Amino acid sequence: MTDLAPIPWWEAEPSRLATDKWEIGEAFPSLVLQGDGDGWAGRLPVWPFDRAAPDGLDRLVPTGIDIVLVYAAAYPIVFPYIFPVDPEPLPLELTQARWHVLGNGALCLFQTQADWDPQSSVLTLLKKAAGWRIEYALMKAGAREDMTLTGIVNDSGLDELLITTTANRVGCAPAPTEATPG
Repeated sequence: MTDLAPIPWWEAEPSRLATDKWEIGEAFPSLVLQGDGDGWAGRLPVWPFDRAAPDGLDRLVPTGIDIVLVYAAAYPIVFPYIFPVDPEPLPLELTQARWHVLGNGALCLFQTQADWDPQSSVLTLLKKAAGWRIEYALMKAGAREDMTLTGIVNDSGLDELLITTTANRVGCAPAPTEATPG
């Protein structure tokens, strides 16, 4: 009888593994590949987004999120899971959708599973995880009751709240902003 052992995704999709290694190595060099292609572990930066970080963000979120990214056996058809290690959500938070954490402890980074496009870069998920860390801190600080549906990766809508929240944490007013000439 022939051995019918499953083929690991990285053997079936070696070009995808090479792409992930290159992209993650460039964008998040602190992440370390686990095994031959089981996933990644390490700390994401606080603000890996394409706009300037809000003033005082480091007072609310002094460090990035420590994560473990675990590829599904059917990756890239099936998205990988990202588990927050530090901060780690409380057990009660695993049962409330407002925290965007699945029951298994992985971050809920999509509204539906169909939102994952197998052609998408895994960097998209890692940036969402970094954004989750910031929204988690806002909720813990009492500045929000729930997380946003779209996240803060491409939405600057929470930037002003971050400035206000960080200013309130240290008891000082936010820095004045220049008015746009009209």
